[in-house]
Amino acid sequence: MSAEAQPIVQLRNVTKSYKVGRIEVRALRGITLAILSQHFTMLVAPSGGGKTTLLNLIGCIDRPSSGVVEVAGQTIARLSDNALSDFRAHKIGYIFQGFSLLPVLSAFENVEYPLLLTGMPATERRRATLAMLEAVGLADQKNRRPNDMSGGQKQRVAIARALIKRPAIVLADEPTANLDSETGAGIVTLMRRMQGEFKTTFIFATHDPHLISQADVIVAMRDGALVDTGSAAR
Repeated sequence: MSAEAQPIVQLRNVTKSYKVGRIEVRALRGITLAILSQHFTMLVAPSGGGKTTLLNLIGCIDRPSSGVVEVAGQTIARLSDNALSDFRAHKIGYIFQGFSLLPVLSAFENVEYPLLLTGMPATERRRATLAMLEAVGLADQKNRRPNDMSGGQKQRVAIARALIKRPAIVLADEPTANLDSETGAGIVTLMRRMQGEFKTTFIFATHDPHLISQADVIVAMRDGALVDTGSAAR
């Protein structure tokens, strides 16, 4: 097995349950799954099928009710809350369907912000941020705020922000849902290019047929359980 094909995420018999009032909701039911490094992996399920819950566990936003979650060689259950937060900040990037940009900051400042939290010197931050904006085709838009940008431009800023710290994994929850089909296709092309350039693993939760068509691996889920997983024919 080549280095590129090594699992970067492994889940073994993972369950997740929530309490809604007095009712226990079983969101995930015994998930055992390996996600390969440097692939486009799509989590595909009907609404309520468990894909966002699974994404949150991989992203260390939540912890499983039972089972083992390993991300980038780290067993998540062994980390304290502070250690988990630090691990998440360095290893994982996020792209959301609602962009989640800070409206009072410019495109440059939104992308720079994660580096600001690391204490990187200002000169290095500026160089890295400008390079990332250039990579996503927005160097000439660096001073604009999100409310003055199109949906596609906002998502490009979000991609740049997700990649600025060169994370091992980028998680994308319905990243094309708020975009028209042409803009969404452009965003998919950009993410694929960035994956190749930065050797990043992308894991998506999506309903978008065009995005799904670009998958290396499709993980099909229903009612919190795996239905099928396999390489996509492209």
